[in-house]
Amino acid sequence: MTTWMTILGIIVFVVGLLFSIAWHELGHLSTAKLFGIRVPEYMVGFGPTIFSRKKGETEYGVKAIPLGGYIRMIGMFPPGEDGKVSARSTSPWRSMVEDARSAAYEELQPGDDKRLFYTRKPWKRVIVMFAGPFMNLVLAVVIFVGVMMAFGINSQTTTVGSVSECVISASASTDTCPKDAKDSPAKAAGLKPGDKIVAFNGQPTPDWQTLQRDIRDTTGPATITVERDGAHTTLRANLIKNKVAKSDGDGGYVKDEYVTAGFLGFAPATGVVQQSFGESVDRMGDMVQSGVESLIALPSKIPDLWNAAFGDAEREPDSPMGVVGAARVGGEVFNLDIPPEQQVATMLFLVAGFNLSLFLFNMLPLLPLDGGHIAGALWESLRRKAARVFRRPDPGPFDVAKLMPVAYVVAGIFICFTLLVLIADLVNPVRIT
Repeated sequence: MTTWMTILGIIVFVVGLLFSIAWHELGHLSTAKLFGIRVPEYMVGFGPTIFSRKKGETEYGVKAIPLGGYIRMIGMFPPGEDGKVSARSTSPWRSMVEDARSAAYEELQPGDDKRLFYTRKPWKRVIVMFAGPFMNLVLAVVIFVGVMMAFGINSQTTTVGSVSECVISASASTDTCPKDAKDSPAKAAGLKPGDKIVAFNGQPTPDWQTLQRDIRDTTGPATITVERDGAHTTLRANLIKNKVAKSDGDGGYVKDEYVTAGFLGFAPATGVVQQSFGESVDRMGDMVQSGVESLIALPSKIPDLWNAAFGDAEREPDSPMGVVGAARVGGEVFNLDIPPEQQVATMLFLVAGFNLSLFLFNMLPLLPLDGGHIAGALWESLRRKAARVFRRPDPGPFDVAKLMPVAYVVAGIFICFTLLVLIADLVNPVRIT
């Protein structure tokens, strides 16, 4: 049964992956057609074509390797300075530029001179190139917010998970109570695991964030209303100042940072809690911020990734993970000892996270990524406006093809990184619990 559930999880993730890729390319396709650019091909995957069908002027198909997709637009790059698109050069770098330019004019047909990508105004090209990543962002937001509102997420609650026996500083090297340690205010007040705190000092505590803030802002006598065995009971505690872990503002803690604040002395239980629309949007914003920070930190994770792939180091939980690793995690999801609805929610989160990563990664201003083409169009617009302001001749389209040598270098780096992640995913995968 475990093997079949693993296979099912992998299949579900692959289907989600293919849909995400197709959805991304649909953004490019729809806006390109909106602006009259001819698109000969719309493909999901790479390698040999498994299935294709031509509708109108576009061939739609699926290829064998589900690691990406593309649409092919006519005239991605302008002609060279000599007006040609197929001139040859003995320089290997120049040949890269000319090969890219020549490929952009394959299958040129009569009348296509008015349907070339580069002839569209910069703002239209920005929309076409941004539409793909934007579709992934939309899908990620819809899934994340929908899951948090419909299913809920694992969060800290106002229910007591455990009660501290004594008062110990959060920065102490041990959690064992010294002989002369005082009982924690929570223990002295009679707080017990399983108690649900519904009010603090007479004020309702709808969530853990509110309760945590109220406790930390209080020293001295306080009343705690708890729900115990179906009845409400009011306890009296005497909170003290203590060194506690710094709050991140969302109920969590900042690692290795401490503050002095009010101390009661209990740990909250966790549970699946449905989020409101506002809470879901706030958490989505935090996810985007975390994703940006992770993308910036990506180069610093390469040494640990190398050691995990070729050494005996443990794979870090926040280690970069590729499609193979994500599919493997997808296979584990349906074997988790959690309710089926939470398995579905976790799988949806995995697909949403993949889409958020696609958006952030593609927005990097580097060729051959979408962000590189966006940067080229914005630069063209800027220099044309500058030429008008200073009454200089129109510099014409910015020739993005001249950056193709850089694009090949960037692509080479990406391929090497992808191979490193693939090896790590195979020999030392990230696992979920």
